[in-house]
Amino acid sequence: MPQVIAVLNQKGGSGKTTIAINLAHALKLAGSKVLLVDSDPQGSARDWNEANQGQVLPVVGLDRETLPTDLAAIAGGYDYVVIDGAPQLAKLAAAAIKCADLVLIPVQPSPFDIWATADLVELIKTRQTITEGKPLAAFVISRAIKHTKLSQEVNEALEEYELPILEQGTSQRVIYPTVASTGQTVFSELGNPAIAEIEALAQEVLELLP
Repeated sequence: MPQVIAVLNQKGGSGKTTIAINLAHALKLAGSKVLLVDSDPQGSARDWNEANQGQVLPVVGLDRETLPTDLAAIAGGYDYVVIDGAPQLAKLAAAAIKCADLVLIPVQPSPFDIWATADLVELIKTRQTITEGKPLAAFVISRAIKHTKLSQEVNEALEEYELPILEQGTSQRVIYPTVASTGQTVFSELGNPAIAEIEALAQEVLELLP
Protein backbone atom coordinates (compact mmCIF):
# COMPACT_ATOMS: atom_id res chain seq x y z
CA MET A 1 0.00 0.00 0.00
CA PRO A 2 1.16 3.55 -0.66
CA GLN A 3 1.93 6.09 2.02
CA VAL A 4 -0.99 8.47 2.44
CA ILE A 5 -0.55 12.20 3.03
CA ALA A 6 -3.75 14.07 3.92
CA VAL A 7 -3.78 17.86 3.61
CA LEU A 8 -6.53 18.99 5.96
CA ASN A 9 -7.94 22.18 7.39
CA GLN A 10 -11.58 22.67 8.28
CA LYS A 11 -11.32 26.39 7.51
CA GLY A 12 -11.74 27.34 3.88
CA GLY A 13 -9.08 29.44 2.16
CA SER A 14 -6.16 27.92 4.03
CA GLY A 15 -4.15 27.07 0.90
CA LYS A 16 -4.99 23.40 1.30
CA THR A 17 -5.60 22.57 -2.36
CA THR A 18 -2.59 24.62 -3.48
CA ILE A 19 -0.32 22.64 -1.19
CA ALA A 20 -1.91 19.32 -2.12
CA ILE A 21 -1.55 19.68 -5.90
CA ASN A 22 1.94 21.17 -5.79
CA LEU A 23 3.22 18.63 -3.26
CA ALA A 24 1.78 15.75 -5.27
CA HIS A 25 3.42 17.04 -8.45
CA ALA A 26 6.76 17.46 -6.68
CA LEU A 27 6.64 13.84 -5.53
CA LYS A 28 5.81 12.72 -9.08
CA LEU A 29 8.65 14.74 -10.58
CA ALA A 30 11.01 13.12 -8.06
CA GLY A 31 10.16 9.77 -9.64
CA SER A 32 7.27 8.44 -7.55
CA LYS A 33 3.89 7.21 -8.71
CA VAL A 34 1.37 9.56 -7.10
CA LEU A 35 -2.42 9.64 -6.89
CA LEU A 36 -4.22 12.85 -5.90
CA VAL A 37 -7.54 12.26 -4.14
CA ASP A 38 -10.09 15.07 -4.01
CA SER A 39 -12.21 14.42 -0.91
CA ASP A 40 -13.73 17.90 -0.93
CA PRO A 41 -17.31 17.97 -2.28
CA GLN A 42 -16.52 21.41 -3.77
CA GLY A 43 -14.20 19.55 -6.15
CA SER A 44 -11.45 22.15 -6.53
CA ALA A 45 -8.77 19.58 -7.33
CA ARG A 46 -11.07 17.93 -9.86
CA ASP A 47 -11.72 21.31 -11.52
CA TRP A 48 -7.95 21.87 -11.64
CA ASN A 49 -7.49 18.42 -13.19
CA GLU A 50 -10.10 19.18 -15.86
CA ALA A 51 -8.29 22.40 -16.72
CA ASN A 52 -5.16 20.41 -17.62
CA GLN A 53 -7.14 17.53 -19.17
CA GLY A 54 -5.61 15.07 -16.72
CA GLN A 55 -2.09 15.64 -18.01
CA VAL A 56 -0.35 16.52 -14.73
CA LEU A 57 -1.52 13.92 -12.20
CA PRO A 58 -4.11 11.17 -11.88
CA VAL A 59 -6.95 12.62 -9.79
CA VAL A 60 -9.99 10.83 -8.36
CA GLY A 61 -12.90 12.20 -6.36
CA LEU A 62 -13.70 10.35 -3.14
CA ASP A 63 -15.82 12.74 -1.10
CA ARG A 64 -17.62 10.33 1.19
CA GLU A 65 -17.16 8.78 4.61
CA THR A 66 -16.17 5.43 3.06
CA LEU A 67 -12.89 7.00 1.96
CA PRO A 68 -10.61 4.45 3.74
CA THR A 69 -12.35 1.48 2.10
CA ASP A 70 -12.65 3.19 -1.29
CA LEU A 71 -9.00 4.22 -1.25
CA ALA A 72 -7.80 0.72 -0.37
CA ALA A 73 -9.63 -0.56 -3.46
CA ILE A 74 -7.91 1.76 -5.95
CA ALA A 75 -4.54 2.79 -4.49
CA GLY A 76 -2.54 -0.32 -5.33
CA GLY A 77 0.53 0.40 -7.43
CA TYR A 78 1.02 3.94 -6.19
CA ASP A 79 3.92 5.07 -4.01
CA TYR A 80 2.03 8.01 -2.48
CA VAL A 81 -1.54 9.18 -2.19
CA VAL A 82 -2.12 12.88 -1.46
CA ILE A 83 -5.60 13.69 -0.16
CA ASP A 84 -7.01 17.18 -0.62
CA GLY A 85 -9.38 17.25 2.35
CA ALA A 86 -12.79 18.80 2.86
CA PRO A 87 -13.27 21.96 4.93
CA GLN A 88 -16.03 22.22 7.55
CA LEU A 89 -17.04 18.56 7.29
CA ALA A 90 -15.87 16.72 10.39
CA LYS A 91 -16.94 13.27 9.20
CA LEU A 92 -14.96 13.57 5.96
CA ALA A 93 -11.96 14.89 7.88
CA ALA A 94 -12.18 11.94 10.26
CA ALA A 95 -12.28 9.56 7.28
CA ALA A 96 -9.13 11.13 5.82
CA ILE A 97 -7.36 10.99 9.18
CA LYS A 98 -8.24 7.31 9.50
CA CYS A 99 -6.39 6.35 6.32
CA ALA A 100 -3.50 8.82 6.56
CA ASP A 101 0.10 8.13 7.51
CA LEU A 102 0.73 11.87 7.78
CA VAL A 103 -1.67 14.80 8.14
CA LEU A 104 -0.47 18.22 7.02
CA ILE A 105 -2.43 21.16 8.42
CA PRO A 106 -1.94 24.35 6.38
CA VAL A 107 -2.37 27.47 8.50
CA GLN A 108 -2.20 31.05 7.35
CA PRO A 109 -0.47 33.47 9.73
CA SER A 110 -3.71 34.83 11.16
CA PRO A 111 -5.18 34.40 14.65
CA PHE A 112 -8.51 33.30 13.13
CA ASP A 113 -6.83 30.52 11.17
CA ILE A 114 -4.87 29.39 14.21
CA TRP A 115 -8.00 29.22 16.38
CA ALA A 116 -9.88 27.36 13.63
CA THR A 117 -7.47 24.42 13.77
CA ALA A 118 -8.49 23.44 17.31
CA ASP A 119 -11.23 20.98 16.31
CA LEU A 120 -9.05 19.31 13.68
CA VAL A 121 -6.16 18.91 16.12
CA GLU A 122 -8.57 17.32 18.59
CA LEU A 123 -9.76 14.86 15.91
CA ILE A 124 -6.18 13.90 15.11
CA LYS A 125 -5.14 13.49 18.74
CA THR A 126 -8.22 11.38 19.47
CA ARG A 127 -7.26 9.09 16.61
CA GLN A 128 -3.64 8.96 17.80
CA THR A 129 -4.66 7.75 21.26
CA ILE A 130 -6.22 4.57 19.85
CA THR A 131 -3.71 3.84 17.08
CA GLU A 132 -0.34 4.15 18.84
CA GLY A 133 0.30 7.71 17.71
CA LYS A 134 -0.83 7.36 14.10
CA PRO A 135 -1.17 9.32 11.91
CA LEU A 136 1.73 11.69 12.28
CA ALA A 137 0.65 15.32 11.99
CA ALA A 138 2.34 18.66 11.42
CA PHE A 139 1.46 22.26 10.67
CA VAL A 140 2.51 23.94 7.41
CA ILE A 141 2.58 27.73 7.35
CA SER A 142 0.68 28.82 4.25
CA ARG A 143 0.77 32.11 2.35
CA ALA A 144 3.26 33.69 4.72
CA ILE A 145 4.42 37.22 4.04
CA LYS A 146 8.14 37.15 4.66
CA HIS A 147 9.79 39.22 7.36
CA THR A 148 6.57 40.31 9.06
CA LYS A 149 5.98 40.18 12.79
CA LEU A 150 2.81 38.12 12.34
CA SER A 151 4.65 35.42 10.40
CA GLN A 152 7.11 35.12 13.27
CA GLU A 153 4.40 35.04 15.94
CA VAL A 154 2.34 32.28 14.28
CA ASN A 155 4.89 29.65 15.24
CA GLU A 156 4.68 30.61 18.90
CA ALA A 157 0.88 30.46 18.83
CA LEU A 158 0.80 27.05 17.14
CA GLU A 159 3.19 25.56 19.70
CA GLU A 160 0.26 25.42 22.15
CA TYR A 161 -1.24 22.60 20.07
CA GLU A 162 1.86 20.45 20.69
CA LEU A 163 2.26 19.34 17.09
CA PRO A 164 5.42 19.93 15.04
CA ILE A 165 5.60 22.88 12.65
CA LEU A 166 7.41 22.25 9.39
CA GLU A 167 10.30 24.59 8.70
CA GLN A 168 9.21 25.00 5.10
CA GLY A 169 5.87 26.47 4.10
CA THR A 170 4.53 28.57 1.26
CA SER A 171 4.79 32.31 0.75
CA GLN A 172 2.23 34.77 -0.56
CA ARG A 173 3.12 34.56 -4.26
CA VAL A 174 1.02 35.42 -7.30
CA ILE A 175 2.29 32.38 -9.15
CA TYR A 176 0.34 29.91 -7.02
CA PRO A 177 -3.16 31.04 -8.11
CA THR A 178 -1.92 32.00 -11.58
CA VAL A 179 -0.71 28.52 -12.52
CA ALA A 180 -3.63 26.82 -10.73
CA SER A 181 -6.11 28.70 -12.93
CA THR A 182 -4.68 26.96 -16.00
CA GLY A 183 -4.49 23.54 -14.36
CA GLN A 184 -0.76 23.70 -13.74
CA THR A 185 1.62 23.81 -10.77
CA VAL A 186 4.57 26.05 -9.99
CA PHE A 187 6.79 23.63 -11.89
CA SER A 188 5.31 24.89 -15.17
CA GLU A 189 7.35 28.10 -14.94
CA LEU A 190 11.02 27.23 -14.58
CA GLY A 191 13.17 29.37 -12.34
CA ASN A 192 10.42 30.83 -10.18
CA PRO A 193 11.15 30.86 -6.40
CA ALA A 194 8.00 28.91 -5.51
CA ILE A 195 9.62 25.77 -6.97
CA ALA A 196 12.27 25.82 -4.25
CA GLU A 197 9.55 26.22 -1.60
CA ILE A 198 7.61 23.20 -2.81
CA GLU A 199 10.69 21.03 -3.32
CA ALA A 200 11.87 21.83 0.21
CA LEU A 201 8.40 21.08 1.57
CA ALA A 202 8.32 17.74 -0.26
CA GLN A 203 11.73 16.80 1.11
CA GLU A 204 10.67 17.66 4.65
CA VAL A 205 7.51 15.59 4.25
CA LEU A 206 9.49 12.59 3.01
CA GLU A 207 11.80 12.86 6.02
CA LEU A 208 8.78 12.80 8.34
CA LEU A 209 7.21 9.68 6.86
CA PRO A 210 8.20 6.35 8.43
